[in-house]
Amino acid sequence: MSFNRLIDQIVALDNPTVAGLDPKLEYVPTYIREKYEAQYGKTLEAAAEALYEFNTGLIDALCDVVPAVKPQMAYYEMYGWQGVRTFDRTVKYAQEKGMYVITDGKRNDIGATMEAYATGHLGLTDVEGESIPAFGADALTVNGYLGIDGIKPLLKVCAAQDKGIFVLVKTSNPSSGELQDLTLSTGETVYSRMAAMCDEWGKELPGKYGFTGVGAVVGATYPQQLTEIRAAHPSIFLLVPGYGAQGGGAKGLVGAFNSDGLGAIVNSSRAIMCAYKKEGCDEKDYAGAARREALRMKDDINSVIK
Repeated sequence: MSFNRLIDQIVALDNPTVAGLDPKLEYVPTYIREKYEAQYGKTLEAAAEALYEFNTGLIDALCDVVPAVKPQMAYYEMYGWQGVRTFDRTVKYAQEKGMYVITDGKRNDIGATMEAYATGHLGLTDVEGESIPAFGADALTVNGYLGIDGIKPLLKVCAAQDKGIFVLVKTSNPSSGELQDLTLSTGETVYSRMAAMCDEWGKELPGKYGFTGVGAVVGATYPQQLTEIRAAHPSIFLLVPGYGAQGGGAKGLVGAFNSDGLGAIVNSSRAIMCAYKKEGCDEKDYAGAARREALRMKDDINSVIK
């Protein structure tokens, strides 16, 4: 099961974190941007190439201390097909460096359309009898709002290709409670019902650590809900956004982990990517600054969950 590999890396590196690769051109050091603008002009091609160099520098600096990266599709799609090419190259480069890759795409549909999403992001695409991985990430974030019709196509691909999914359950944004905190006629909240559905769906993808291949996205900004969901669903592995830039702190993460210090992986994006700006160091040391921030985050989280 896919999350076995992720947890193996978390244990090996003693680091339950994931670096979000959500780059904007403004995050990229000037010397990198200028290099590609000189070659391609102020074009999408130049932007995409600058993002790729930025990403590879980060990956090189992080691959031996951080077990996973999480590229968010929107930050690549905004640069057109050239940006999507950079996304694809980034996924493959990170995997070559031994990192687990979670595509943050929040895909959501049913039937043949969801099968296409599952195939493109996690499975094998048939081309005249040849089976070829398109993007080939290790896991994908998805929206479960359409119920089992939107999840079943993913489970099939996950089982066949050793992949995993993270379903949105209690997201980190301030307005998440407008829908997710509503109480159903059964007396449970929408987010607690979604967590229970993840638990049920995951039975098809058991794992050696006691966690299934259907994880849940639960924000660091809601520590009470993190604790609640971990206690109610010990077999659900949690992807926890919202640490750092969105205000989530290490102390609030304790409830996301079990007594073995496992059960969750915590994301940080801007704080790592733009660490060189916060440090005020030479921009050519952007990757070194990212590494220092990643190690600080590792120590911060481990200090409260060990």
